[in-house]
Amino acid sequence: MPNTDALKLAKLALEDGTVFTGSSLGAAGTTTGEVVFNTSMTGYQEILTDPSYRGQIVTMTYPEIGNYGVNEEDVESHQPHVSGFVIRNLSEIHSNFRSTSDLDTYLKSNNIVGIQGIDTRSLVKHIRSQGAMKGAISTEIIEDAKLVEAAKASESMVGRDLVQEVTPEKSSQWSDSLSDWWVMRNDAGKNTGDSPHVVAMDFGMKRNIARHLNDQGCRVTIVPAQTSAEEIMALEPDGIFLSNGPGDPEPLTYAIETIQQLLGKAPIFGICLGHQLLSLACGAKTFKLKFGHRGANQPVQETETGKIEITTQNHGFAVDPESVPEDLEITHFNLNDNTVAGVRHLKHPAFGVQYHPEAAAGPHDSQYLFSRFRKLIDDNRVATA
Repeated sequence: MPNTDALKLAKLALEDGTVFTGSSLGAAGTTTGEVVFNTSMTGYQEILTDPSYRGQIVTMTYPEIGNYGVNEEDVESHQPHVSGFVIRNLSEIHSNFRSTSDLDTYLKSNNIVGIQGIDTRSLVKHIRSQGAMKGAISTEIIEDAKLVEAAKASESMVGRDLVQEVTPEKSSQWSDSLSDWWVMRNDAGKNTGDSPHVVAMDFGMKRNIARHLNDQGCRVTIVPAQTSAEEIMALEPDGIFLSNGPGDPEPLTYAIETIQQLLGKAPIFGICLGHQLLSLACGAKTFKLKFGHRGANQPVQETETGKIEITTQNHGFAVDPESVPEDLEITHFNLNDNTVAGVRHLKHPAFGVQYHPEAAAGPHDSQYLFSRFRKLIDDNRVATA
């Protein structure tokens, strides 16, 4: 039988005055954030716990969500980070041998306010047409005009430093390896006393990224986003990783300055926000996309080989191709809109991609990038020995 609590009235209002009426999902209350959409068919638990979604209300385009429940393994951080969750229909049954709870209970226990039972196709078409915009979900404010005002009054993603809300307070060592369910593990990669040391700047890093670095046989130290270049170099890194994270990259001047000082000191690999920050550190500019790229089905082409890979993406900003300086080479393009999906420095061992090769959840096409980073580290160690 349907959960009667989930049938409580809920509304979603957008800042342009559009209002959707449905039923409560997860916790009761009111929440605000930028309303975006994700086209993945699976992976809702990884999406909920991805720190890159901080400050956003995520709409799932796939209509049936919750059918395999939730478990304790498929989380990408210690808690969900979405501001709100929007779905068409919550499955009344969850069935999977790894499941430990149902989605609605999970959202309630983590105080995530959501809404179900609305026409998500209409909402997504509206966002695609008008662009991502601020919104509010509530089980308390039932007057449309008041909820629209709450949406309008919420904070914008532009110019906001959300990284400080998700970065760790102190450094830590990472030792967790890829799950036994991972079918493409690198059994040759062993962490030994002579293993290369990777220092990962955590701007909101997904756990599976650190697992992949470990799988490549690297010792991994995770440091807060505000860690200085001097502090990072004192750790004697063989490689430096720039993680994914939420929001607008341009306000993160502290990170951009640190990356500028680190260029040429050790091989650098950036993913998503890390890719944007690397590009900004090299002199490029970024801009806000109309509705962003979020899903596990984004086609990307590598310019050198012509190879096409299907990727997982989650970002609302991109590197401006007209601003890319001479010492950066564009290596990948998003085939949906020809936005920059990868860059490589021509003078220093540094590269970045605007997508998630750790694939949690998502296709494994881009896993080779971790091996590429390891080779860059090994080549640099030989050259500097």
